[in-house]
Amino acid sequence: MKRRNFIKNTALTTLGASLVNPLISLADNNGVTHLDSDDLSPSFLKDEYNVHFIAVGDWGRNGEYDQTEVAKQMGLWAVNNPNDFVVSVGDNFYPRGVVSEMDPLWHYSFENIYTAHSLQCDWYPVLGNHDYGSEPEVQVRYSKVSRRWCMPALYYAKQFKLGSKNEKLLMLMIDTDPMLHPEKKSQVDKQMIWIDEQLKNASADVKWKIIVGHHPYYTVGPRIKNYDTLTVREKLGPVLAKYKIDVYLSGHDHSLQHLKPEGLTHQFISGAGSELTPVFEGIPYSRFQASDHGFMYFAVNNEKINVQAINAAGKVLYQTELKK
Repeated sequence: MKRRNFIKNTALTTLGASLVNPLISLADNNGVTHLDSDDLSPSFLKDEYNVHFIAVGDWGRNGEYDQTEVAKQMGLWAVNNPNDFVVSVGDNFYPRGVVSEMDPLWHYSFENIYTAHSLQCDWYPVLGNHDYGSEPEVQVRYSKVSRRWCMPALYYAKQFKLGSKNEKLLMLMIDTDPMLHPEKKSQVDKQMIWIDEQLKNASADVKWKIIVGHHPYYTVGPRIKNYDTLTVREKLGPVLAKYKIDVYLSGHDHSLQHLKPEGLTHQFISGAGSELTPVFEGIPYSRFQASDHGFMYFAVNNEKINVQAINAAGKVLYQTELKK
């Protein structure tokens, strides 16, 4: 045997013995052990925040327009940072939504794109205008097919506990596309009553209120004075002001934005999951804007919300903190 192979084999034998001997000792022990999977897994990442989520929108393009690259970076981010769920802000499937729970786009635009183990968490979606190109209720029904696609209705509420004082984060996931169509007035009126009731009846324990919809009520993208933006502002503006909503999160414009118009509410746009649209600089109410592929990351506790914008290369483009 050559000397090199002798040394290599000896080293491997020694290493194997060091790994096997403790296991043999454990096996020879007459006591019975009880180990759960969590006991054998690395501890979960923790920080000063109680709720963490990734927000991404306007993504469903079969992996094209850098959708795959954004998805990969989302997975890497969620490995290295605490993350509880993903919020999809709409336009989940281009060009015209999905036609059934068996539509191939579920595979080519979602299941086979966001494959990282760290992204096998709950996804809370809302619908965009492109999702209305087919039957929107299909995306609700897919919740019974996919373990992680959690969309119980066209609009719905979620609450999350913050800390040990029973304080909560309230998130309303709403359906904005019908607001743009006068013939859907009765549908819109019903939803607006629901939104009002959810906010009016919110418990005193609710510390932060976030509303998630597809269409922005302010933007510095191509839709600054677009019918979509102005109509949603007319519908939602009074609600945001009346109930002192902290954050309105949307997509529709394919960029990353943080806007602070008059009033309490901060507008965040995270619509850069695939194809991009331009942004305009120098708008007074804009704190950040970037036409760059990526997503946003929110971390919340009972005192503050930390928001970061991350591009497909993993670079943090922007970070801000909202405090009570």
